[in-house]
Amino acid sequence: MNSLALAYLSAGFGAGLAVIGAGLGIGKLAAAAMEGSARQPTAAGDIRTSMIIAAALIEGATLFAIVVTLLLAIKA
Repeated sequence: MNSLALAYLSAGFGAGLAVIGAGLGIGKLAAAAMEGSARQPTAAGDIRTSMIIAAALIEGATLFAIVVTLLLAIKA
């Protein structure tokens, strides 16, 4: 295998790991938010707002990781 093929392979693995991590993080976040809303329905609006902000931060970090892996693949 040449170095270009290895760069593309590692970029694919890196992007896949980033997306898997984001999926797990958002899943745990949503589960905790649903549990909090079920325990205290009066605070559901505040919990939802906090959940959306945290999910956006997780997705932003994931997008950054995917861009970095693609840039490293293109650079090689």
